[in-house]
Amino acid sequence: MPVYSLNGEVAEQIELSQAIFALPFNEAVVHQAMVRQLANGRQGTASTKTRGEVSGSTRKLYAQKHTGRARRGDIKSPLLRGGGVVFGPKPRTYRQAMPKKMRRLALKCLLSAKVREGNIRLVQELDFKGPKTKDMINVLSSLGIDSSTLILTAQSTPNVVKSAANLPEVKVLPAALINVLDLLSYKMLVATVPAIRNIEQIWGK
Repeated sequence: MPVYSLNGEVAEQIELSQAIFALPFNEAVVHQAMVRQLANGRQGTASTKTRGEVSGSTRKLYAQKHTGRARRGDIKSPLLRGGGVVFGPKPRTYRQAMPKKMRRLALKCLLSAKVREGNIRLVQELDFKGPKTKDMINVLSSLGIDSSTLILTAQSTPNVVKSAANLPEVKVLPAALINVLDLLSYKMLVATVPAIRNIEQIWGK
């Protein structure tokens, strides 16, 4: 694949690992990995009180018969305002398990799809002297990118992160933190060569 300079010119060509960037798309595995990541992000702290947990008297409100009204128990009944909730949410965990090989396969399938669709740009190195949004805009425009973009760097680069902070459709991540949801959410993928080598080292086993 061609490697671009920050000016948008082709600087060199590199080879990518076929074990990561040349796999057929497995929709079922990718979908399961996406659902798992969304589920694991849920807090599961929603909680309501049943009629046994609501504070209030257990006194019968009025006589069972001879009132012409409905049979009524105590004031904590779910039918009354301020009463308990029937089958309401309780704190629970939404976590889903997924085999390690399947998680790795989902990432590889998405990376392969980016390459196959031509939605990936490789750059030699990406770092700025200081945080400046204009520098990031210039780099993206020189690479011919005008859609949502995920930028992968080898290490954490604060200046690059801050330069993209004010761009609503651009996100910067270290290569070791790539995930299924981000790869699905952003159309274009911009990665430095060291970041690609990190990916091959981590997920190419």
